Amino acid sequence: QVQLVESGGGSVQPGGSLSLSCAASGSTSSMFPMGWYRQAPGKERELVAIINRRGETNYADSVKGRFTISRPNENMMYLQMNSLKPEDTAVYYCTLGTMIWGQGTQVTVSS
Repeated sequence: QVQLVESGGGSVQPGGSLSLSCAASGSTSSMFPMGWYRQAPGKERELVAIINRRGETNYADSVKGRFTISRPNENMMYLQMNSLKPEDTAVYYCTLGTMIWGQGTQVTVSS
């Protein structure tokens, strides 16, 4: 049974940076894409970024140019978030193929 654990969330001022990590236990198989989603209070969960087995990435328009997703091996994934805005405040989840989800990590951007 694969489990995903996120870390790296926290509070930061607008314009700041945070780096999220997602560690997978067990064999994830690089066949499946991995991604980051987020859910703000009162809103639906939305895609932030996704990366497939070939390293191809896709980003939500709202984070393009500010966030970078990476997956150096099949068990680790990162999300580098720069130039953070208050509207980036949400719980961030990592997922493997949208089948397995982590518990989420809170990101708060506020002055």
